[in-house]
Amino acid sequence: MEQTQIATEPAAVAVKRPASDSYYDIHLFICTNRRSNSKSCGGNGAERILRHAKRRVQALEDSVNLSIRVSSSGCMGRCELGPLLVIYPEGTWYRCNSTHDLDEIISEHVIGGGRAQRLMASL
Repeated sequence: MEQTQIATEPAAVAVKRPASDSYYDIHLFICTNRRSNSKSCGGNGAERILRHAKRRVQALEDSVNLSIRVSSSGCMGRCELGPLLVIYPEGTWYRCNSTHDLDEIISEHVIGGGRAQRLMASL
């Protein structure tokens, strides 16, 4: 399986984010809630995606000029789309079914400042 390459050079972070009062520049919340049926983020591999996200962000810390936090969250109320993550401060929602999807979100949204269009969750 081909792995997405994530740009890690500081020059790759071309987007200047507006100053905010937030402690973190970017905060990823990944739902890990588990329900008794498989229609839940936790039941569909969210813990694996969370671990992968934490490793990826830790690897980026020295090469990007952003304060990034990855946290698990409880139910976000959209189980049918899960695993699900939301990125703040923008409040952008993504479906994230694999570590490959997560790599694409980090590359395009977190580092690139754009959106991973094919993975955006419908509102």
